[in-house]
Amino acid sequence: MRDVAFGQYYPVSSPIHRLDPRLKIIFTIMYIVTMFFVASYAGYALVLIFLLSVCAISRVPPKAMFKSIKGVIVLLMITAVLNLFFYAGETSVEWTWWIFTVSPEAIDFALKMMFRLILLIMGTTILTFTTGTSELTDAIESLFKPLTLIKIPVRDIALIMSIALRFIPGLIEETDKIMMAQKARGADMDSGNIFKRIKAMLPVIIPVFVSAFRKADELADALDARCYQASPKRTKMKKMRFAWRDLVAFLIFAAFVTLIFLDKYLWGGVDAYIVEAFKGLIG
Repeated sequence: MRDVAFGQYYPVSSPIHRLDPRLKIIFTIMYIVTMFFVASYAGYALVLIFLLSVCAISRVPPKAMFKSIKGVIVLLMITAVLNLFFYAGETSVEWTWWIFTVSPEAIDFALKMMFRLILLIMGTTILTFTTGTSELTDAIESLFKPLTLIKIPVRDIALIMSIALRFIPGLIEETDKIMMAQKARGADMDSGNIFKRIKAMLPVIIPVFVSAFRKADELADALDARCYQASPKRTKMKKMRFAWRDLVAFLIFAAFVTLIFLDKYLWGGVDAYIVEAFKGLIG
């Protein structure tokens, strides 16, 4: 559970940390959309170089970002295998076994899908690594402020999201403690097939849920005792303002998105040679 990176904040001082949190949320949304336009291996390499550059500037260790992949490695493998065996190829070059058929296009599609998921996970974790939960709450409230015109409780939604993000590291720590306590009592969670491991996790999942509900109840009582209300207009100690560094970051991100679209619509001839290599491998 220590490998779960989402929701964790890496407290250092860097240009990325000092960017306006509203801009970082917009960048994250644009990054997710842009990833679905990446169509070549050169494009995925460009995205990886961009992410590593952001990590270097933000002073977040690349190891911490790569840890985010460990939590979903099983999902990535299942996705790759399903696309590999059930994607319909367009050429006659195939490898067949029983009911499964593998084509060069299937290998190409499975690899690209896996790269896309990995880079999506890595890119989105940078937001929580470089932005505190209070900043995220204020940024979400500011971005969704026009929705208050149609009577949507934006402040309540922002508060709920902030509390949820704050609970993630705590629940991870609580899960680690319960797992170590179960192992100390002789529980075996590291051996056997996947079904035995899932069964061994049941004594962990139930206490985690009980602990989560208990903490939520205690938090609600604490908010009531302090007469806290999210809906009324509240003052803020730090007011968000766009600065020159935000403009520089916007121009750099715009150049990155432009390169991705150029690769999709004007360049990208390298993939044809890679598919031909897959044909030779299968043939």
